[in-house]
Amino acid sequence: MSVRISTSQFYNTNQANYQSNFAKTVQTQQEASDGIRVRSAKDDPVGAARLLQLEQQQNMLKQYSGNITNVRNALGTAESTLNSIGTILQRVNELAVSSGNGSFTDADRKANADELSSLEDQLFSLMNSKDENGKYIFSGSKGDTPPYTRNADGTYSYQGDQGKLNLQVGDMLSLAANETGYDAFEQALNTSRSQTTLTAPATDDGRVSLSNGQVSGSSSYNDRFRSGEPYKIEFISSTQFKVTDANNNDVTLEASQGGKFDPDGKDTVISFRGVDLRLNITYQSGDKGNEDSVIVGHEFTLSSKADDVIGTRSAGNTSSTQITGATITDDAAYKAAFPAGGAVLKFTGTSTFELYASPVTSDSRPVASGTLGGANGTTATAAGVSFELSGAPAAGDTFGVKVDTHQTQNVLDTISKLRTALTTPQDDDAVARQNFLSSLDSAVGNIGSAINQVSSSVSAIGGRGQALDVQAETNEALGTENAKTQSSIRESDPAEVMLRLQMQTNMLQASLQAYAKVANLSLVNYI
Repeated sequence: MSVRISTSQFYNTNQANYQSNFAKTVQTQQEASDGIRVRSAKDDPVGAARLLQLEQQQNMLKQYSGNITNVRNALGTAESTLNSIGTILQRVNELAVSSGNGSFTDADRKANADELSSLEDQLFSLMNSKDENGKYIFSGSKGDTPPYTRNADGTYSYQGDQGKLNLQVGDMLSLAANETGYDAFEQALNTSRSQTTLTAPATDDGRVSLSNGQVSGSSSYNDRFRSGEPYKIEFISSTQFKVTDANNNDVTLEASQGGKFDPDGKDTVISFRGVDLRLNITYQSGDKGNEDSVIVGHEFTLSSKADDVIGTRSAGNTSSTQITGATITDDAAYKAAFPAGGAVLKFTGTSTFELYASPVTSDSRPVASGTLGGANGTTATAAGVSFELSGAPAAGDTFGVKVDTHQTQNVLDTISKLRTALTTPQDDDAVARQNFLSSLDSAVGNIGSAINQVSSSVSAIGGRGQALDVQAETNEALGTENAKTQSSIRESDPAEVMLRLQMQTNMLQASLQAYAKVANLSLVNYI
């Protein structure tokens, strides 16, 4: 069987082959010119898919690089501000220590108080610092809210939150770009967590003064002191006292010198289960020779300070009713049920209320509920706490409730209290002097805690900075390898391309010559 090829089919086939060879030659020429092998998926489907993955990774690495820069800049601003705060706190500490000088007069202490006032204002300004974008540095996630406000009574309140502004800086690593005021300032341990109360004689005769204690050893305080309180301190002679715990066990031997003291010594320090107290004996005229009889019978209780509960009216309330006082009336119920992190008192009617743990969400359920009672019908009692209202609330009114456990104290409040102590006259007043020294002990201890807390925050920033450096190096190495891999897939081998171009050019020329010869064949040539 013979196969006949028509003239048109011959020309079309040769034209198609020529165009195909020409296109391949042009493509190879372009590849030889710019060195690019894969321009689209049809050039290498597998390679193109891999290139897409690598380009996505490279884009992520660029984003990580930008995030690292942002985190580093934010942390640098926070660290610089904290270092300035630390410098001021060192000066505050120097003033506090020097104020205990026995030769200082009221005028000298007043001069220190004046400088402290200026330093307090500087600290307040620094703790409310903003970044280059106008956001407050230490407010957590509430960048538009000043972290600290000065209250009408001279105290300070933290308005920020504990939110961390995390940014992804690596495939498996995200770091906070901020340091919250809660971490840097609010967690400074309060050394003034215990208190003494004179229980006998009924009227203070001024002979025995025992200061509120200062926590000198947190582990002993938490492990030993808290488990045995409240304690009773009885003076059984002019040189000896006795300490009994809540179960009436004699624990005197755990006090410094086994309960013995020098009645002629001034500001004797007594150490007991992680708490230091100042003891001062002041005899009166006619006491000589009767020292034991005038000292025996003095008794004090020693315990941790009770929690303070504070209620604040919400700005959106319909009524103008305020919470004028809050008292823990049932200690067992309070410890068992009251939210330690704060609460919200919400009135569902003019006399009915519910207590919620803060913050309140759509899923929150009340911790307690009740109706107003008391002598005036304006007392709300929930979870062991009684809130006294200034008047009748409206349905929907809410009140924020904060609990001060005295475990921590921000340094602004510490300085404010120290200023008050420094401006209180004490020259030629032994009792005032004793109270001042107690306040000074508290201030020095709390300032030290604040310095440590700020230093801890600076160290935390430094740790994150080191992590950033390591991650930046890792990302750079990944970026370099990524670029190499993309290059190996996308770019051509120059030698291989030139050989292929030469071969395709020769084939194109040969096909042209063969076509010309075959196209000229005709029967006329054989006649």
